[in-house]
Amino acid sequence: MLPPDADWVSRLADETIAEAERRGTKVVVASGISPSGPVHLGNLREVMTPHLVVDEIRRRGVECEHIISWDDFDRYRKVPNVPNVDDSWQQYIGMPLTRVPAPKGSSASSWAEHFRTEFEAGLDALGVVYRGISQTEQYTSGAYTDEILFAMSKRDELDAILARYRTLPKDDAAAKPVKGGKKAPVLSEEEQAAAAEAEEGSGAAGEDDGGSSSGYYPYKPYCSKCGTDFTTVTAYDDETTDLTYTCRCGHEETVVLREHHNGKLVWKIDWPMRWKYEGVVFEPSGVDHQSPGSSFVVGKDVAPIFGWERPLGPMYAFVGIKGMAKMSSSKGGVPIPTDALTIMEPALLRWLYARKKPNQSFTVAFDSDVQRMYDEWDALVAKVGSEKGQPGDVAALVRASTTAEGELPSTPHPVAYRTLASINDITTGDEEQTLRIVGNLDPANAPSSLDVLRPRLSCVERWVERYMPDDERTVVRETKDEAGIAAATDSQREQLRILLDGKDVDGADGLGRIEDAWTLDGLTTQVYGVPKVQAGKDANFRPDRKADPETAAELGASQREFFKLLYNLLIGKDTGPRLPTLLLAVGPQRLRELVTP
Repeated sequence: MLPPDADWVSRLADETIAEAERRGTKVVVASGISPSGPVHLGNLREVMTPHLVVDEIRRRGVECEHIISWDDFDRYRKVPNVPNVDDSWQQYIGMPLTRVPAPKGSSASSWAEHFRTEFEAGLDALGVVYRGISQTEQYTSGAYTDEILFAMSKRDELDAILARYRTLPKDDAAAKPVKGGKKAPVLSEEEQAAAAEAEEGSGAAGEDDGGSSSGYYPYKPYCSKCGTDFTTVTAYDDETTDLTYTCRCGHEETVVLREHHNGKLVWKIDWPMRWKYEGVVFEPSGVDHQSPGSSFVVGKDVAPIFGWERPLGPMYAFVGIKGMAKMSSSKGGVPIPTDALTIMEPALLRWLYARKKPNQSFTVAFDSDVQRMYDEWDALVAKVGSEKGQPGDVAALVRASTTAEGELPSTPHPVAYRTLASINDITTGDEEQTLRIVGNLDPANAPSSLDVLRPRLSCVERWVERYMPDDERTVVRETKDEAGIAAATDSQREQLRILLDGKDVDGADGLGRIEDAWTLDGLTTQVYGVPKVQAGKDANFRPDRKADPETAAELGASQREFFKLLYNLLIGKDTGPRLPTLLLAVGPQRLRELVTP
């Protein structure tokens, strides 16, 4: 068990357990996902936030259930820009997501199933344990019949509650107080744009509340003729439960509501009803559901009508993608969890969601910054492993790498992501070369096969193939750059000779032949030591920038020029992958062929 109050997860787990005890019920934590399109990394926070809380509660031995409601009986609102979908899908707008065909080429039985199964694959890889509930199955089986009839009998009370919110402004969410008297976090322009985009594309957040010129009715039938919800309820009899509706297609019908299973409650009534039905005590939601007049806010007053209280529900901030200002399931190319898991291990992706409080935004990188994310992760692992980590560090690592059910897959012999990326890029994925170079990184701990470098190596291979920027790719010269060697100054030629054959320094450590330094640490000393030895200094000399700024500046400038020279002679660029890694990939013999003056 983790230390008490170790992080935000521990505190929310404490509050959730206490809330369930106060209500005299078991701990039920909920997420809601509408499979209206690709369920992206922003939507994943809707699941990961409660999952982490549930997982902490389970670690304590307390019975707890995490349910995910698949809002697949929501209407199909718009045709998103996704592969294998064209304008012909316009004909399905207004139909339930489970009655819309899947994209062309999909084996799924419906639109909803296609995008749900994509997301479920990511959840499985991340170790998320849950009970899925299809809202299509719930509504069409009649599971909610009593709740629907009750809501219709209370329609005047519900209408009065909603009326208090209909005139509230929608643009001041950042200024409104939330639970505890605190204000919601001020959103950046990017987050505000994301919030607006999410509200437009999420379905539920932008749905009408049931009001019309014919009166207020919280139930929305799907037309039995055209299959859409472009319907308006015009009359309802509480005793017989006869409900009459008209549709935009011209169809008019009277149905017996207690027997009618082809419609649903409007969202602002549906959500509080489900809180009571499932006994939910904790469910977070995004900005689009917590702005003034939105569903979570209104739910505080609606839930008591059904005999329940609104759950604990922190607002979570949006998740950004490096280089992408908006994340909406209505836009094509938005990364989903399985996309992220092609280039990062499950523990790393879990860590990104575990280390930040729900109201803190963060970014998932698919560009070169994925290497920085991995550097931070490896530093955390090393820090905790050396018992120098704070309780929050330990908690973040444990929550990322394990669940209450056990450990997630990990790499037995982890090598820095950026190092593997350089090796894979330089060797174009040659396995024999890769194993040789990795073995030279630490000869005393060389891996016997590439298997112990996976799954991280597999993630790196896919990142290099799919996401590595073209201007960062490395191609080692086939032949010597004679013109570059000829243009080198006498000082630069001396530096190349020192790099290859070393140089003694009176009263200090010099450098030997480069073949004798053929490890990552050895080549690091060799490469960085060349300008120092050339200046008569110890190879490991470190200038004091404050006491002797002039020497520090001179050595720094000499080092930069030397590195630039090496890069140009080896790959024809001013910069490139870390030189020690590059030299390991090139090999000592070819290095001599390319840079001998």
